Amino acid sequence: MGPTPTPTLVLLHGTRMNAGFWRDYPALLPGVRVVTPDLPGHGSRGAEDFTWEGALATVEQALPADGPVVLAGHSLGGYVAMSYAAAQPHRLAGLGLVGATGVPAGAGAAVYRGFARLVPVVGSARMAHVANGVMRRLAGGRDISQVTDDGQGYAAMPAAWSAVMAQCGPHLLGGLDIPVLLLNGGLDQMRLGVRAYAAACPAAQVVTVPRATHFLPLTHPEACATHLRGLLDRATQTYRG
Repeated sequence: MGPTPTPTLVLLHGTRMNAGFWRDYPALLPGVRVVTPDLPGHGSRGAEDFTWEGALATVEQALPADGPVVLAGHSLGGYVAMSYAAAQPHRLAGLGLVGATGVPAGAGAAVYRGFARLVPVVGSARMAHVANGVMRRLAGGRDISQVTDDGQGYAAMPAAWSAVMAQCGPHLLGGLDIPVLLLNGGLDQMRLGVRAYAAACPAAQVVTVPRATHFLPLTHPEACATHLRGLLDRATQTYRG
């Protein structure tokens, strides 16, 4: 047998964030090839319009040609990840959803729908100023200046969350036969639908980090990396090449 191939972890950021959201993770996951693309409308691609097709194409372009690949995403990135996994399960060895187990339908989606509708009314720059202040508090006061976008990320929000509500839900996990991690903070509102996702994918591992908010990857990077490492280990063990 040849050497064990180097596993790849593709990490997708959430709305209003950029690839810098995952800046700590290469050091936290030695021996892993960590890939952190910007989604359309965010970060280095802020001038682009966000489209669901463009987001899925971003994932496809980020995947290496060899070795086991685990795809994980936070918030919006998690919904993009589950959509890609449902369409291309043979391309992945594992799937991680971090803060992305809210059911984007009915009453649970009302807050996000209303927030997205405010953006064109209030203006993306003003929304960024107010919401980034809230995000800094939720992130425990940590410096988030390099991981959040200004107005551009907020301008992408209506299209991004409209797509999530049209495309995503627990049904996307049905039939997956790869290791799946459902990771949430105990204080994250996106955790509330986790039972529906676990029911759709009974083999999924469900993990809740106590006292963590929606920004668990920023406030608890060591814990998040530990659970992602566990997912990588399970994916590598079941990888069929």
